[in-house]
Amino acid sequence: MRAVPNWAVAAAAAAPALLVVGWTVAQARQPTGYDPIRDTISELAGQDATDAWIMVAALVLLGCCYLAVAAVLHAAGLPSRFLLAVGGVATIALVAFPRPPVGGSLSHGIAATVAVLALALWPAGSALRLPRGPDAAHPRAAQPPWAFRRTVGLSATLVLLALFGWCAFEVTSGSRTGLAERVTAVAVSLWPLLAVLSARRAHLALTPAGTVRIGPDLAPGGVIPPDPLGPTGGPAPRRPD
Repeated sequence: MRAVPNWAVAAAAAAPALLVVGWTVAQARQPTGYDPIRDTISELAGQDATDAWIMVAALVLLGCCYLAVAAVLHAAGLPSRFLLAVGGVATIALVAFPRPPVGGSLSHGIAATVAVLALALWPAGSALRLPRGPDAAHPRAAQPPWAFRRTVGLSATLVLLALFGWCAFEVTSGSRTGLAERVTAVAVSLWPLLAVLSARRAHLALTPAGTVRIGPDLAPGGVIPPDPLGPTGGPAPRRPD
């Protein structure tokens, strides 16, 4: 299993932080009529939003975080990493198709749907490539990190899809669209962090057993012990001329 670099852990941790800080600062700049329970995150980056650049920057950086994690999270497998990357690209695309002041935008709606669906489905991508039970062909193979096990991955996808369904219901006939969108966005942004931490923990657990020491161990005091195969003491013998 390949190691997860520190910068990938930082990028995964930054994703939910960017999202929450971004909408908190952006909604504080809006007029009094903005209601975070009713109004969407997209309105904070819309064409008529006050200081729309705040939410635009947060969404672009959020998408870059997803792309960074997808690039190095080898434990997830290629299909899952592809879906995570699609979610990152679609998140960035949201700012390319801002919500208009009046009515909706088909391009913005498509980008938002693709982003949420890709980010909801990617946990199941790694789970489905695993055997249903113990791998009879490789009985001694190490178990995958817990976030990529079949039951965990499928359960995460089911929860995220349920949140997506709640979001779709609120958009069409509800009055808490902003709340549903925020809960869903935070949920999908937290799973990459949990997956990265899971892969990193699994790698660290395997590292000590496979560590190879090079060179002699130091004796107490930092002194290199004598070579047991060398001479026991005295000056080194001279070579005959």
